[in-house]
Amino acid sequence: MQSRPVAPPVTDAPARRAALAAALLASFLTPFMGSSVNIALPPIGREFSLDAVTLGWVATAYILAAAVFLLPFGRLADITGRRKIFTSGLGAYAAASLGAALVQNGGQLIVLRLLQGVSGAMLFGTGVAILTSVFPPAQRGRVLGWNAAAVYIGLSLGPTAGGLITEAFGWRFIFILNAALAAAAFLAVSRSLKFDFREAAGEGFDMKGAVIYGLALSAVIAGFSEMPDAAGVILVVLGGVGLGMFVLIETRTKHPLLQVSLFRGNPVFIYSNAAALINYSATFAVGFLLSLYLQFAKGFSPAGAGLVLVAQPVLMALISPFAGRLADRLEPRLIASGGMALSAAGLLMLAFIGRDTPLVYLMTALVVIGSGFGFFSSPNTSAVMGAVERKCYGVAASTLGTMRLVGQMLSLGLAMLLFALIIGRVPISAAVLPEFIDSLRASFALFAALSLAGVGASLARNRVAGAA
Repeated sequence: MQSRPVAPPVTDAPARRAALAAALLASFLTPFMGSSVNIALPPIGREFSLDAVTLGWVATAYILAAAVFLLPFGRLADITGRRKIFTSGLGAYAAASLGAALVQNGGQLIVLRLLQGVSGAMLFGTGVAILTSVFPPAQRGRVLGWNAAAVYIGLSLGPTAGGLITEAFGWRFIFILNAALAAAAFLAVSRSLKFDFREAAGEGFDMKGAVIYGLALSAVIAGFSEMPDAAGVILVVLGGVGLGMFVLIETRTKHPLLQVSLFRGNPVFIYSNAAALINYSATFAVGFLLSLYLQFAKGFSPAGAGLVLVAQPVLMALISPFAGRLADRLEPRLIASGGMALSAAGLLMLAFIGRDTPLVYLMTALVVIGSGFGFFSSPNTSAVMGAVERKCYGVAASTLGTMRLVGQMLSLGLAMLLFALIIGRVPISAAVLPEFIDSLRASFALFAALSLAGVGASLARNRVAGAA
């Protein structure tokens, strides 16, 4: 059987357009799913009688599975073909989304969210790796800015569309819509993307490392949801030990899952990934927390809450392409660091919210956070991808994606931990509203401190011109 052509020349304009369209479709789809489901969490919680911590797992399960499988699928994409993994992920994502629309209880929904996350992992890293393979370094910041804009457009439409869909048709239709979008993307990509990338073809796959990594990461996140109980502490410790073992094994493996050598003598790669981890840890739970706040404390409908929350991702979508172009001319570290400082200011504003906080105050904070994130994302991605050689693009993109997803999990995990400490394992209601507000304030104060720490990690990078 004839194999597909590998890595077309960067001068092939139709190939570039096909790669860009494919990556943008996937980059829109996954955040649209996440942000629309966040708006639907209160109705889901009421239908299945879920407490605050279990409700958080509806969001966390997807991210956990994606984080566990992102590095393995990134490595497999480099070996077997990025197009193959990418299109398979779209098909599996459509099937899992349709299944989630048919669940009968919270446990089934969490399982289907896990399956969505596995298929999402096949999309996260491969799309960025394909773009980086096709476009030359001088255009990398620009196309990654467009890719970031697609992510934020998905985030922007998700809350509004999710709220309107939930009110008009019920929350299950959100999953039906995502299944239809994924199926359409699968058909479009199968027809237009005719080439593949297998720069690591013939190398081995580190199955032992993949298993240890997945179990260790799962233990850490599961432990966060059980803390401060002893079982939670034990799981976190065991997971931390497991991650340490994973890194040690990877240094002694011929074809490792995670190329530890990428971090050696490469401060740009190290600190850019650290900055991404901290930034997502500090910002991701904002939508989840404010969705609950607006509906439980303010009495907003799902559609009304979505219209408020749309302010943050709209700013991200508007600013990301501009920030990407700046990263082609200026130092990515300075642009990204300034963006993270803006996000810290917005998070600090939210640390003072109460039941009677004016809506204009909330929206101002969201605008500040969204602007900061828009200036951070594409310059930071450009710095990461520019710090490795071509054959490592899949692993580098997956490493960055893993930082993003682990940061998102830590963000939700910290929020759920504070829920457990301050509210307890009870459904959110008027009886626990004061405790709920206290947990929000504590979460946003912690996230603001994390974001300030991230500014230091971002500035610690060596001076690197974006075009280099």
